[in-house]
Amino acid sequence: MSVAEMNSDGRPGARTFMVWDPVVRLIHWGVALTVLLNGAITEEDGITHEWVGYVGAGLVVTRLVWGLIGTRYARFTAFWPSISRARQYLESLRRGDRTVHLAHNPLGTLMVYNMWATVLFLGLTGYLMTTPAFFGSFWVEGLHALAFNWLVLCVIVHVAAVIYDTRRSGVNLVRAMIDGRKHVPEDRPIE
Repeated sequence: MSVAEMNSDGRPGARTFMVWDPVVRLIHWGVALTVLLNGAITEEDGITHEWVGYVGAGLVVTRLVWGLIGTRYARFTAFWPSISRARQYLESLRRGDRTVHLAHNPLGTLMVYNMWATVLFLGLTGYLMTTPAFFGSFWVEGLHALAFNWLVLCVIVHVAAVIYDTRRSGVNLVRAMIDGRKHVPEDRPIE
């Protein structure tokens, strides 16, 4: 049995799988912290806001590299985006399917890629606003603000989806993103 599939948590009626490695978890919570800091605490025109944004974008770039070289569930091959798979997944939810996806489910996959792209776009537009060519450019500032509003909406949907999927699947997804382990009830199929 590999490290990725541990069945020794001692909890009756559950199978435990080591899914999220420390790099994935640190990047996840690090990006969440940078979004929170820049959205609610730092001054928009301040140097701290700028550097926190660069850290967030840098974390996403690191995660993209980790998607190529990282552990089994961190790799893109474990959660490649697909509109057709997302549609099939939605249909399975309507039928009451309670399958647990060890990596991201197909809708979660689309959201992850979307949020990574949005954070990178925020980093790019934020950087452009510091260059002589785009300093004070209202359209770049507008795109930056629009992207941040989009990201906030995505975070709200993401949190709601985590709550929903935790209830649907019986797997505490927040805990899994803290300790890396998904505790899957015995009666749930796994994909």
